[in-house]
Amino acid sequence: MFSETKLKRRRRGIYLLPNLFTTAALFGGFYAIVAAMGQRFGAAAIAVYVAMLLDGADGRVARMTNTESAFGAEYDSLSDVVAFGLAPALVLYLWSLSELGKLGWLAAFFYAAATALRLARFNTQVGRSDKRYFQGLPCPPAAAVAAGFVWFSSDYDARGFGFGVIGFFLALSLGVLMVSSVRYRSFKEFDLRGRVSFVMVAIAALGISFVSLDPALVLFTGFSLYALSGPVGVLMSATARWRAGEDPERPSSDGR
Repeated sequence: MFSETKLKRRRRGIYLLPNLFTTAALFGGFYAIVAAMGQRFGAAAIAVYVAMLLDGADGRVARMTNTESAFGAEYDSLSDVVAFGLAPALVLYLWSLSELGKLGWLAAFFYAAATALRLARFNTQVGRSDKRYFQGLPCPPAAAVAAGFVWFSSDYDARGFGFGVIGFFLALSLGVLMVSSVRYRSFKEFDLRGRVSFVMVAIAALGISFVSLDPALVLFTGFSLYALSGPVGVLMSATARWRAGEDPERPSSDGR
């Protein structure tokens, strides 16, 4: 009797370790908003990147420790809405979109709403979609592009109406890519626990050194290229299909 009661209590509880990482990611998004309100835009952007690292760790920790749960999945989604939806939208708005008035906050809201829609669609497709690809731009890379833009431009104190226009189109573009059906590589097929060659380790060390030269510029450029990889892939596929239909095998005019 006592053991059954104890077992029921244990089942009603939640796993601590992975949810600590999720809570820390949530705090990163919250801190980004607070820092931006205090005009510390570099710290706000860095907080978004830290939230990305923590968000990527919570799922892996849950799988490694066999502590996955439905509660953890729902909590992770709610945390992502704040860290990768509200936080980047408000940081971008306070940095540049506020120069545009109502158009600015409408663009910021569209970005935040697109993030929530992207997460809702992802949750309904778990277990049914190809794990090698994401449908639509994932929220963390989109947040990295928005935060990287603020971080890079704040380092050079580049703001004003012109950067407000750039931020406007950036927020709209990222929002559209998140809710689109454009496919992005997930890189889930790479086994980080497996053995790799010495050359791969050297390349990884070189990449870390390269980022350290100018973190704001390198991270913004890298995640922007990933965001562009989806539309470029669609364009290349469409071009290949068009060429295949444009040049069918036809007999020559003399019948040969």
